[in-house]
Amino acid sequence: MQLTILGGSAAAPNPGQGCSGYLVESGTTRVVVDLGSGTFPELRRHADYRLLDSVVLSHGHLDHLLDVLTLRYALAHNPIEADRQLPLWLPPGGLGLLDRLAQAITDDPDGGEFLSVFEVNQYEPDELLRIGELEFRFFPTVHYVPCWAMRISNGVDGDLFYSADTGPAANLAAAARGSQIVVAEGTDRGTSAEPHESRGHMTPAEAGALARDAGAGVLVLSHLWVEDDPFRATREASQVFSGPVQLATPGLRLNWEAN
Repeated sequence: MQLTILGGSAAAPNPGQGCSGYLVESGTTRVVVDLGSGTFPELRRHADYRLLDSVVLSHGHLDHLLDVLTLRYALAHNPIEADRQLPLWLPPGGLGLLDRLAQAITDDPDGGEFLSVFEVNQYEPDELLRIGELEFRFFPTVHYVPCWAMRISNGVDGDLFYSADTGPAANLAAAARGSQIVVAEGTDRGTSAEPHESRGHMTPAEAGALARDAGAGVLVLSHLWVEDDPFRATREASQVFSGPVQLATPGLRLNWEAN
């Protein structure tokens, strides 16, 4: 399997870096997981967006989905096949959100024509989603809107686990156990007054603990503000997780095979 980072900033792009976006590949299968603000230009560096097998979104915050609208315009004006629709998988409730976004920026009364470049679907988090060579399993997180972490497998190589946005109370270590790569957010600055049970983001140290408790091979630390010194965040995660810690920077590519 192969993971390419398209962005790793928190709620708004950092200089030269978009928000959450990840290209996952296995064989000829190419799937984008989240496509947040500012990630589409990086996607174009690594793949022909017209030939993607799917886009899968974790939740309905703009830093995880805004460039789906950018992708829509690119597909509409540069079709590789006149009738090809790109499968777009949304979380529960995502269909209504996407329709409202489409209506807000067009004259299309129901958004249907605007979204016609996509084959729009809504996944069931309790069910396995198969896309080409990849299988997706979903796990609820603790966030400010419904959000799902993902475990992605090709059945051969080590798995990829993506925390999406979550607080520590989600207890995702069991879901991530044995994954080769854990992509985890570390947005919280450690000064939040929110209760542990409802806090919607992890600290870098908590991301490190997730990777440690999951027995991961590599931690990719993501969803960070440049103002918070991502290198300091990496050091904090490394104090908890003894394996390699990588910053989610655009263009970072990780390849791995079965252990």
